[in-house]
Amino acid sequence: MTDQLFPETPVKDHTAGHRQRLRERFLKAGPDGVADYELLELLLFLAIPRRDVKPMAKGLITRFGSLGRLLAADAGALRAAGLSDAMAATLLTVKAAALHMAKEQVTARPVLSNWQALLDYLRLDMADDTRERFRVLFLDRKNVLVADEVQGEGTVDQTPVYPREVVRRALELGASALILVHNHPSGDTTPSRADIAMTKEVSDACSKLGIAVHDHLIIGLKGHTSFKSEGLI
Repeated sequence: MTDQLFPETPVKDHTAGHRQRLRERFLKAGPDGVADYELLELLLFLAIPRRDVKPMAKGLITRFGSLGRLLAADAGALRAAGLSDAMAATLLTVKAAALHMAKEQVTARPVLSNWQALLDYLRLDMADDTRERFRVLFLDRKNVLVADEVQGEGTVDQTPVYPREVVRRALELGASALILVHNHPSGDTTPSRADIAMTKEVSDACSKLGIAVHDHLIIGLKGHTSFKSEGLI
């Protein structure tokens, strides 16, 4: 896919040596030694062999609001911004690799004793989402992660949740405990009345079968809210 802003026909790079200098600076100083748009330039180098990509990098960050939100965007949003499949795949690979690394930390030991790693993983995966997602972390008797599944996707401010389906899936997996998670695309992680009511319904349904609900986490750009810490569960 092409776009007038980002033509794929190679043009002369008027900043001779810029790519090599940027690579050398990055290798010497690490990520703290380059700006966000320069990190994006380094990624775009992989998909665009010959071209000055600095204007594109700056334009993309402006369009999406930040490098983080750009890297969290899905393929459709990247294509809509004028990126080719090769460019989109390069950016999507970055998040996929980061998620694999973060999930390895979560599964390394029982979740309740590895809480910060869990929060880091969830924020990486959900904080920048533009639509609300509800997921359930299913745990065994030792609180080790058995499965991490999205149970519903909705609009920017609502996701349908069915307590019976959550319980049914827990029984199928032989889970002994759950952690409920959803995101607030607005960034405000304050629980709504609907969030509180839904959590109670799920907790009541689980308690009848001896399945514990350890917490319900709301993830947003500015942080998270724990129902347990707020005394809501």
